[in-house]
Amino acid sequence: MFIDDTIAAIATAPGEGGIGIIRISGEKSLQVANDIFKSVSGKKIEEYNTRTLIYGHILDGEKTIDEVLVAYMKGPNSYTTEDVIEINCHGGFISVKKILELVLSKDVRLADQGEFTKRAFLNGRIDLAQAEAIIDVINAKTEMAHTVAQSQLEGSLSKKIKDLRFGITEMLAHITVSIDFPDEDVEHITYNTLKEKSLELQKEINKLYDTAESGKILRDGLKTVIVGKPNVGKSSLLNAVLGENRAIVTDIPGTTRDVIEEFVNIKGIPLKIVDTAGIRETEDVVEKIGVEKSKEFFNSADLSIVVLDSSRELEIEDIEILEAVQPNKTIVLLNKTDLDQVIDIEKIKQFVDEKNIITISALQHEGIEKIHDKIEDMVFEGTVRNSSDLVVTNSRHKDALYKAKQSISDALTAIDSYMPLDFIEVDFKNIWDYLGYINGDTVTEDLLDTIFSNFCIGK
Repeated sequence: MFIDDTIAAIATAPGEGGIGIIRISGEKSLQVANDIFKSVSGKKIEEYNTRTLIYGHILDGEKTIDEVLVAYMKGPNSYTTEDVIEINCHGGFISVKKILELVLSKDVRLADQGEFTKRAFLNGRIDLAQAEAIIDVINAKTEMAHTVAQSQLEGSLSKKIKDLRFGITEMLAHITVSIDFPDEDVEHITYNTLKEKSLELQKEINKLYDTAESGKILRDGLKTVIVGKPNVGKSSLLNAVLGENRAIVTDIPGTTRDVIEEFVNIKGIPLKIVDTAGIRETEDVVEKIGVEKSKEFFNSADLSIVVLDSSRELEIEDIEILEAVQPNKTIVLLNKTDLDQVIDIEKIKQFVDEKNIITISALQHEGIEKIHDKIEDMVFEGTVRNSSDLVVTNSRHKDALYKAKQSISDALTAIDSYMPLDFIEVDFKNIWDYLGYINGDTVTEDLLDTIFSNFCIGK
C-alpha cells in the first residue's frame, strides 16, 4: 500500500439496487473525474460548490456509460482527509463495474479492504477505536448495539483512553523528575501519592474493562442454549420467544432431533438462541447425534436456559443437567404451570439461585416477559459474559485492558513494597502503552493490516 496513491472502489453492496456508488480518493481524484464526467451545464466539477450533487454523464470517449450524480469533497474536509469523488450511478452490476473499470484505467488502483478508513486513521481524522466502531455501526444487530457503536464512533471511548493516558503521563513525569534529579530542589512524588493515584487509575481501568465485556455482548450477541429433557416444552418456549412457529411441537419425545438456531432481539440485547435436541439416552442414531450436539452447545454457551416440566417430579436426566450448569449464567424455567405442580423447587435451589428460577407456561405465553427481564438483569449486572473471541475489535480491546489491569496491579505491589521508582516507572510505561493499543497511539503496522482487513473494500 502506498498512501499517496489515488484509489477507487465500489462503495455499495453488490447486486440490484436503486443507486450504486463508486468512491475515489487521492490527489488525482478531481482530475480523473473531470476526464470521464461531463456535466449537463458544461461546467467543470471544481466550478461548483463542494458537496454539491452535479448532474451529468460518465463518458468513455464519445460513448455514454451512465447518467450520474457526482459529488466532490475537497480535502481535508472529507472522509479520508484527501480529495474524494463519489459517483452515484444506477444500481446493478454492469453500470458500477464499467465505471470502476474506466476509473482504474486512469492510473488509479483498486483500494485494499478498509483502505478508505485506514487513510482516515493514518491522516488523523479518526483514531483506531473510532475506526473499529465504524464496523460495529455497520454490523449492529439491535438498536442498543447501534447506539453503543455510534457513541464510540463519536469518540466516547477515545476520550476516556486519552484522559487515562494523560493522567499516567503526569505520574510518569513526576517519577522521572524524582529519578533524574534526586538532589535537586524539585517536588518529589511520594509513595503515598503514587498509591492514591494508582488506586484511582485501577478503579477506572476495571470499570472500563467491565464496560467492554457488556459491550461485547451487545455487539456480538449472547450465545444462548435452551436445554432440557425431551418434551418439557423447549420448542414451545422457542416459538413463544420468537413469536412464530419455528420449531415443531408434539407430545412425542425426540421430535427435535437436531439443533435449531435463531437470532432474536430481547430488550436491545442480541441473542443467538439454540434450541437443542432433548438430552436423554436413545438408540435412534439420528437423535443420538442431535443429543451429542446439544451437549457441545450446552458446554460452550454464554447463557443456559434449562427447561423443566413442573408437572412432573425431577428425574435423573434433570439432575444431570442441573449438576452440569454454571449457576451464575443459568436460568431455570419451570414450564407447564397451567398444569398441577409436582416438581420439588427446594431441590432445584441446591443448584441454582432462587432468583434465577422462573415459572412459565410456554404454551399459554405466560411468563415470557419475566425471562426477558431476567436476561437484561444478568447482562447488565455483569453476571453473563460472552465467551466468543471471533471479533478482532472486541478481543483486542479486552486484551489491552486486561494487560493494563495486570500492570497496575504490579505497580501497586511495587509501591507497597517501597521498591525503587525505576521499577514502578516500567509498570506505568506498560500501562500507558497498553491503553495506547486501543486508540492506535502505540499500534504496529501488522495489527493495522489485520484490523482493516475486516472492512469491505469500499469502506
